[in-house]
Amino acid sequence: VQLQASGGGLVQAGGSLRLSCAVSGRTFSIRDMGWYRQAPGKQRELVAIATSGGDTNYADSVKGRFTTSRDNAKNTVYLQMNSLKPEDTAVYYCYAVIKRHYFASNSDYWGQGTQVTVSS
Repeated sequence: VQLQASGGGLVQAGGSLRLSCAVSGRTFSIRDMGWYRQAPGKQRELVAIATSGGDTNYADSVKGRFTTSRDNAKNTVYLQMNSLKPEDTAVYYCYAVIKRHYFASNSDYWGQGTQVTVSS
């Protein structure tokens, strides 16, 4: 199983970016899908999570600006980021909780990270 993220880049403050992350490989079920980020010198933090049931959770710092969604048919999760701020600058990692086959346990999988840089 691999997670491939794309869509990062450089944007001015107030701008928008959309990240995508596709899961490839054999999966039985995907429970949670979402995004974490890590800024230089800081710990990795949750940005947004979308559950298989359709619930979403966001970090307080991005509520009202970021929206996560998932396309279960494509095993893909998206992060629409609007009104970006310089403090959103970080490496963004996609994340999924995946059960690879019926008898397997749920396990955490991470993408390779994509850089988002917001200039002031």
